[in-house]
Amino acid sequence: MDLGSCYLGGNADAVEFCPHRPFRHVLAAATYTLQEQEQDRAGSISLFSVDAAAEDESQRLRLLHTVETAGVFDMKWSPASPLLAQADAHGRLALRRLEQEDGSDTGIVFTDVCDEDISSSMCLYVDWNQTAESLSVGLSDGSLSVVSVREDQLEISEQWAAHQFEVWTCYFDRTRPHLLYSGSDDCCFSCLDLRESPSNIVFQNKKSHSMGVCCFAQNPFEGNMLLTGSYDEFLRVWDMRLMAKPVNEKSINLGGGVWRMKYHPSIADVVLAACMHNGFAIVKVGSGDATIMETYCKHESLAYGADWQNSEGAEQNGNSSVVATCSFYDRLLRLWQPENLAKL
Repeated sequence: MDLGSCYLGGNADAVEFCPHRPFRHVLAAATYTLQEQEQDRAGSISLFSVDAAAEDESQRLRLLHTVETAGVFDMKWSPASPLLAQADAHGRLALRRLEQEDGSDTGIVFTDVCDEDISSSMCLYVDWNQTAESLSVGLSDGSLSVVSVREDQLEISEQWAAHQFEVWTCYFDRTRPHLLYSGSDDCCFSCLDLRESPSNIVFQNKKSHSMGVCCFAQNPFEGNMLLTGSYDEFLRVWDMRLMAKPVNEKSINLGGGVWRMKYHPSIADVVLAACMHNGFAIVKVGSGDATIMETYCKHESLAYGADWQNSEGAEQNGNSSVVATCSFYDRLLRLWQPENLAKL
């Protein structure tokens, strides 16, 4: 069911709901726009208030605040606080804190905390470890960076050439935080042990993906299950119990490059996927075969950003789950509710 929509000021490529109270109704939406005349990559991050239950459609998705910035490739909320990490096209990593100045939505703003130049290359992806003490950053020149966060300051602790081409994704293992996964345009799926210096390669898989590796997602209820998404249109399910040689248990073709995946915050085995040229899909990835539960194809260009709202209602009733999605060239942000989760 569609709840609302709006157009952003640039090409839309990422959406992230804040997971922390009292800001769980706040959605961040990012843009990246190539300005050919100026030879620059400009962007923005807009904050929206989301109220799916509002009878007035204009109140379901309300713009609160916009920050102009360099083109944003990716952003992630800290697992510990309402702190947003932004990876941008100028090779910079920035932290912004969400604050409420007067106790109302109109007082919700971003406060700049700090930023750090990571590279002369573009920062394509960012991920937090679960203690919120480190960030990993994937770079367009094939490098990976690990950045420490101490007293609201960023410091590069390690940086190395990890892949031949763009590092589209990097991901801290949620149950083994010393392990860092990376995926690249070179079709390689890798894992590093950060306890070693320099970091030790645990494994490299160059055969399973026929195109670039775009994203990871780890089952929050079963830490040994890891998903990979690829330009080759497959979502793959991995058994990570034998870390030196993980097993590709099953896969499903989603009909478009799998750019982003997000597990539902409270319903086991349900994954939201952005499928580039084939809209968005909700997939059940449990002990049996992976199956598509439903698709959402109301965007008219590249399906890039996707996230679930982590709300109290969704914890009690799957039918109240709220999804935000965005698409690139049409600059469209949409808010909707899946139809089939209540049947689980």
